[in-house]
Amino acid sequence: MGSTFGQHFRVTTYGESHCLSVGCIVEGCPPGMELTEADIQPQMTRRRPGQSSITTPRNEKDRVEIQSGTEFGITLGTPIGMRVMNENQRPKDYGNSTMDLYPRPSHADWTYLEKYGVKASSGGGRSSARETIGRVAAGAIAEKYLRLAHGIEIVAFVSSVGNEYLFPPTPTHPTPATNPEFLKMIEEINRETVDSFAPVRCPNKEASERMEKLVADFRDRQDSIGGTVTCVIRNCPSGLGEPCFDKLEAMLAHAMLSIPATKAFEIGSGFGGCQIPGSIHNDPFIKAPAVPPSQSGLYAAAPRPRLTTKTNNSGGIQGGISNGAPIYFTVGFKPPATIGQAQHTATYDEEDGVLEAKGRHDPCVVPRAVPIVEAMAALTIIDSLLAQQARQTARSLLPPLKGVVPAKHTVVGGETAAEKA
Repeated sequence: MGSTFGQHFRVTTYGESHCLSVGCIVEGCPPGMELTEADIQPQMTRRRPGQSSITTPRNEKDRVEIQSGTEFGITLGTPIGMRVMNENQRPKDYGNSTMDLYPRPSHADWTYLEKYGVKASSGGGRSSARETIGRVAAGAIAEKYLRLAHGIEIVAFVSSVGNEYLFPPTPTHPTPATNPEFLKMIEEINRETVDSFAPVRCPNKEASERMEKLVADFRDRQDSIGGTVTCVIRNCPSGLGEPCFDKLEAMLAHAMLSIPATKAFEIGSGFGGCQIPGSIHNDPFIKAPAVPPSQSGLYAAAPRPRLTTKTNNSGGIQGGISNGAPIYFTVGFKPPATIGQAQHTATYDEEDGVLEAKGRHDPCVVPRAVPIVEAMAALTIIDSLLAQQARQTARSLLPPLKGVVPAKHTVVGGETAAEKA
């Protein structure tokens, strides 16, 4: 309970911060897809610690091993098991008399103890960001299927650190959703560009330098700082999402807020959109442009919708269902809880005291959160896609309807009713 995500593409993660290994079991991956560790490792490497001077110095290679579910590099349709060995775990960092006495401020030590009556004595246990390794491994599999079957692209990037923004709010553009520069970026941005702005992963030289300087400043003061990650999903078919309680944006919010250290989620125009009148915020429909011939084969499995929207304040989702426009959202991450400064707090025995925490931690998590956000986006989309494909397959077996609006409507990965007729 609590460690499984998805209904049709199900991912169960396991492992703690300082145990022997972490990993996951993936159920529901379509059979017949080429898959090896080489498909998964790039995202694992982007997530791993020790990448720069503004991330934790913990040195883990995070080498993924596929344990089951494939043969000769082909998925079998059976559960895929993957693991990553913890090669640089140091539980002794946490096993000292001072840290044993205190629940660390803003950590999960106290709440886990209240819930289970016992907690991991080293690191954050299951609440540690080390748990996200399984998510990223599973997400890489989901991404490959989405890319091959539907041409779906998922790209995330850092959009703020502290009070340094890639697109700061202005009276004219209280939300990036109305900023032409932002809208152009989400249409074109790719991972290679994002990673070229290492170590922050903010795709703007001047903003990236400001953010890196800010993180280094907090690191040098033995402090930490939060930020945001923005993600765009392009070429997503229309029709995904399960109203009313499993709307696509609700499932994305569920996925994103399950990531450690998250505190906020907004989609499309988000909170800034609350300052815009409906006459500006509404997204008028227009005829969708034709798919370029060079891309027609790639998108053959997912016909493009006949309509699209002139603007995209909705963030690609209306009524909880994808409309075919790019889906974009932003996730807020709090400052990492473990800092080097002494903090006045209370012991487990309710006595006032001072905690000086030890361990190896990020002064800001958002650069390493980028592939985690991408992974959870992929897991959400593939689960919704498989649900919709099942519905469309069942529908396709019925006689076509005559003289109704849906007769010409495109379907996810199959014929239209008109084509079948």
